[in-house]
Amino acid sequence: MKKAIRMKAAAITAFGPADALRVMEFDAPEVRAGEVRVRVKAAGVQPADTAARGGWTPPGAEIRFPLILGNEFAGIVDQVGDGVDDFAVGDEVLGFRTLGCYAEYVTVSADQIVRKPPGMAWEAAGALSASGQTAHTALQALGVGPGDTVLIHAAAGGVGSMAVQLARAWGASVIGTASEANHDYIRLLGAIPVRYGEGLADRVRALAPDGVSAALDAAGGDAVDASLALVADRSRIGTIVAYDRAEALGIQWLRSQRTAARLAELIAMHERGSLKVHIRSVYPLHRAADAHRDVESGHGRGKVVLTID
Repeated sequence: MKKAIRMKAAAITAFGPADALRVMEFDAPEVRAGEVRVRVKAAGVQPADTAARGGWTPPGAEIRFPLILGNEFAGIVDQVGDGVDDFAVGDEVLGFRTLGCYAEYVTVSADQIVRKPPGMAWEAAGALSASGQTAHTALQALGVGPGDTVLIHAAAGGVGSMAVQLARAWGASVIGTASEANHDYIRLLGAIPVRYGEGLADRVRALAPDGVSAALDAAGGDAVDASLALVADRSRIGTIVAYDRAEALGIQWLRSQRTAARLAELIAMHERGSLKVHIRSVYPLHRAADAHRDVESGHGRGKVVLTID
């Protein structure tokens, strides 16, 4: 019998704070039919990951400890299962799966990866899928297109940064909420910045005298209330965080619908230069807990990434 390869991964043995996340050793997974195994080079770090560490169960996931976190990755195919014809050992790819990505190796269905363009940095490739597909799903569900004025809350964050660029590429004007320290960054993305806090709705009205046609909340708190005050059609207000309020208010609770086709569209936009992956921090795997603390700080621009050597 072939001896299993050992791998390092950042995992938890019980739900808890960031310190619960530490590097452990596991047997590397072996491919099954229809799967590939990827030697991971980079993995994005998401608020969903910190929530899972704290006790939230991602839809469809089964929690077993020790639990390897992470839901997006980029790397090099090193095993191909039966029935996989579109990928070969040595292909550089990026992709997604629920849990398991903070690891040296990950197995995934071949319909959850796409090829990485040669000129795309590993860090950008590892951090594109989750926030990019969430933003794409959300704006599509809200019907954003030419002529719209869209309000995006937490516009400097991972999802917000992607959503601003996508909305602009699709022909909409964008107003983005952010702390004043991030206003120049919001302008670089192509949006008009506006600060958080009391009086937000009035400040937005001053910037958009013809009204706001859609709003995407990635911040929670007062963002939903401001959106309700500004957008007449509640079906064009969406939140990715305030799920507990969505149904009662008649707004959309938006969950990412991840597919290889959607990811391929995002990569094509990246190749054309209309979608950039802004990396704010890069951590080695053994500092995964620090990466989680960075994400949970609620500050900063763009994505946090783990590199796995």
